[in-house]
Amino acid sequence: MNTAPTVRHAIAYAVAACLVPAAAPVFAGYNSPPDNIRQVMRAPALPAPMMSPTGDRMLMVSMQEYPSITRVAEPFLKLAGARVEPRNHSKHDTPGGYGINPCVANLDLVNVADGKQQHIGLPAGACPGTPIWSADGKRFVFSNVAKESVELWVGEAGSAKVRKIAGLKLNPMFNEEVQWMPDQQHLLVKLVPAGIGNAPTAPASELSPNIQESTGKAGQSSTYETRDTLKSPHDEALFDYYAASQLALVNASSGKVTLIGKPANYDSLEPAPDGKHILVDRIHQPYSYVVAYNRFPVDIEVWDVSNPAKVAIKTIASVPLTDSVPVRGVRKGPRSHVWRPLQPATLVWAEALDEGNWKVNVPARDKVMMQSAPFTAAPVEIARTTQRFAGISWTERADTAMLYEYDANRNWMRTAIFNADKPEQAHRVWVDMSTEDRYNNPGSPVMRRLPNGEAVIRMDGNRIFLTGSGSSPDGDRPFLDRLDLETLTSERLFRSGKDAYERVISLQSGDGSRFLTLRQTPVDPPNVWARSLGTTQSADKGEAKFALAGQSLTHVEEVTPVIRQIKKQLVKYKREDGVDLSFTLYTPPGYKEGTRLPAILNAYPLDYADASKAGQVSGSQQTYTRLRQYKLLLLSGYAIIDSASFPIVGDPRTAYDTYLPQLIANAKAAVNEAVKMGVVDPERIGVTGHSHGALMTANLLAHTNLFKAGVATSGSYNKTLTPFGFQNERRSVWEAPEVYKQASTFFFADKLKTPILIMHGEDDANPGTTPLQATKLYEAIRGNGGITRLVMLPHEPHWYTALESNEQEVYEMVNWFDKYVKNASANVSEGK
Repeated sequence: MNTAPTVRHAIAYAVAACLVPAAAPVFAGYNSPPDNIRQVMRAPALPAPMMSPTGDRMLMVSMQEYPSITRVAEPFLKLAGARVEPRNHSKHDTPGGYGINPCVANLDLVNVADGKQQHIGLPAGACPGTPIWSADGKRFVFSNVAKESVELWVGEAGSAKVRKIAGLKLNPMFNEEVQWMPDQQHLLVKLVPAGIGNAPTAPASELSPNIQESTGKAGQSSTYETRDTLKSPHDEALFDYYAASQLALVNASSGKVTLIGKPANYDSLEPAPDGKHILVDRIHQPYSYVVAYNRFPVDIEVWDVSNPAKVAIKTIASVPLTDSVPVRGVRKGPRSHVWRPLQPATLVWAEALDEGNWKVNVPARDKVMMQSAPFTAAPVEIARTTQRFAGISWTERADTAMLYEYDANRNWMRTAIFNADKPEQAHRVWVDMSTEDRYNNPGSPVMRRLPNGEAVIRMDGNRIFLTGSGSSPDGDRPFLDRLDLETLTSERLFRSGKDAYERVISLQSGDGSRFLTLRQTPVDPPNVWARSLGTTQSADKGEAKFALAGQSLTHVEEVTPVIRQIKKQLVKYKREDGVDLSFTLYTPPGYKEGTRLPAILNAYPLDYADASKAGQVSGSQQTYTRLRQYKLLLLSGYAIIDSASFPIVGDPRTAYDTYLPQLIANAKAAVNEAVKMGVVDPERIGVTGHSHGALMTANLLAHTNLFKAGVATSGSYNKTLTPFGFQNERRSVWEAPEVYKQASTFFFADKLKTPILIMHGEDDANPGTTPLQATKLYEAIRGNGGITRLVMLPHEPHWYTALESNEQEVYEMVNWFDKYVKNASANVSEGK
């Protein structure tokens, strides 16, 4: 295969050069990894397909791999769980505070019929967001973060041209700042209100006590529901200023703007299928200094916008401030409102019957309600769920829908087929199984967009289509099935071969005989293929019964040829108690069989209620090899023991009672297997993990002698600082104090003598992993005479985003592991 960069990749390189810090100020305080690693990190990202709803075209979208530190360091405000850049009213990070939203670096339009590709010229110096197709496939829109505002751009699929709608300033603070209306001619947008003036300034008398009060009522709330809370009346004023939006309809052809309603703090918006009604969530005071904006009071309204000059508003529900939701629970009252896609304006929602608390024993946890325009008749109950309501998928037929419910006490999902218009009819259960059972997962229904933009389950007569990962003992092999809703029997149409990883991305015919896939191998980047089914063939159980023909529609080529020399294999083994485990072993370029290498183990502990499911293999060895973070150390001569199974098995309510011994047993099993293979040097193994994996790393260094050094990134090491639950532990620290202590490395810092590098983003907004966690663990280890290094990355959230920060992370890892793992024997006396 020719590995020379194509013309398109040359363009991508040029675009990337404009977006990464080559043209940005030089930050002398940052370090870079070795040249061979840096070259791979700075290579342009590979494109991914975005199919049009009509299936005749697709956008090949390349995202910027790493923004510059200049962009990441842009000043922002922390406003009740939202982060806003005041310079241009843009959103500073992704929901949850996990990283900066990436820019689109390159955009191409591909015609499915002949594979013809057209390059789309993006605005110079732009930071475009992910495109959104219209349901008719004729246009796409995207927001663009410019210097002084967030702009609205429209693309024409016929001409591959894009243009800006002049004079508009979008407000993306709560997301959903732009979406298509059902006519696919107009856009519903949130605008920064005209004449908004300057942001409130802090009053001279702002210095005052910050006072909160509890009146004796329990106010328990999950750790993960709170971040960047408001702190003062001035914060409240800033929140109102930046949250305020003016709703408007924009004609995508002419650019004409029609304002609707008055400015307010609008959160979620959803147009009804009839195009006349809009479901609106409007946040209002009183606010809280304890929880984020998603728990603030909200009026759930339906707007009739048939006459934009005189909008009629109907309040469906008024939800008060909710600052005491039980851990893993839901709020009381109506929630999760959605429109029925096949009716003009009919709302469906859920209401808790157990106070929103999973600890309460009741015959049914939720009821599902329905109400139609004009919303004067009382809502009707259409279903009850024994466990927590988890949503509805509507099909193309009004009498058939899928009702989902989830049992958090067993990690169990139930899916039933029901008729929302005849609630008295018994539901037919289709799926009733553990969510941990990957091997028997039947897949998810294939959806399609109706002309009004609503998503429904695609049907072929009485049959639907299912796609899934196809997990098996040999790894994932994605599939396409056809399920008969009468007999509930399925027929396998396609399954990825064992020599590649191929998944269906679009059906091209009503009967599923023609479809598009995204195919890749360890050395071949993902490319789109047109596939068709042929003559019926005999097949083994679980295999497709049809011959397969096809051709590649795209021709994305590799830009980092060194990756071809990296080998990987699936390794399966057992824990000492018999639990099946696995990892993927990567060996570096130029590896010679029989040579023992320094190695790095990476894992992320996951919780399982069923030991028999904990060892099920996930992932595939046939995916294209991508190098990020610790995997880049393959280019420094390390073997990587990747995605090692680290199950924490037990009743979800008490599993963490045995967290530490299970963690140690997982590590011993992985290390023993890697050594037994003859690839890994037992005296030169390091360990690394991110977030909950960072806690794993620190605990393994404190409680075992399996590793020579570790690198922990963005972790939480003192669980008493997250007293109302962590990970899947639901009990509070007062209910299970010993569990919190045993899981917390902080309390064992005096025993942690193995070198540990601690890294953290200074602006980590994940409530469970505040930067304080890193500094306090470092101080504890240092105070007890341990070998440690603390690297705090300025302006970074939970996942590090800037090129400079990522290069610093890899630089630190290479130096740390080289010193204490690869060259361990040369440093044996250091620190003793």
